[in-house]
Amino acid sequence: MTDRVRNACCRCGQIRIVCTGEPIRVSVCHCRECKARSGSAFAAQVRFPAEQVRIEGEANARVWQYTGGSGNTADFFFCGTCGSGVWYRARPYYDAYAIPLGNFAPDHGFVPDYSVYEDRKEPWVSITGDAIDHHD
Repeated sequence: MTDRVRNACCRCGQIRIVCTGEPIRVSVCHCRECKARSGSAFAAQVRFPAEQVRIEGEANARVWQYTGGSGNTADFFFCGTCGSGVWYRARPYYDAYAIPLGNFAPDHGFVPDYSVYEDRKEPWVSITGDAIDHHD
């Protein structure tokens, strides 16, 4: 049996990410930091275990580290050429890569199963679906 392979990349294509198998979670976050990171009303990301992720062109990646209100840090990686956010790794879950859903090729097949900080979502946003866990 072959694991499904999904491909993601930055806008200019210099950083490519190959993910094998199924993700840990496909989530939508409505916190202020994710809104700022995505430049939108929420952020959608796909989280894979590190051993299922292969990055090509990583030498072109730049990193910015952020410490949240919890005291945990996250490393945000972006393309040094086009500026696209390509993945982040947050503690205490540093053994997983979170990759913006929009970076994947159109046939990715991901559907969110988790929506968090909904008490902070924009009033016009509605995340719907039968299998989505909703959390404030």
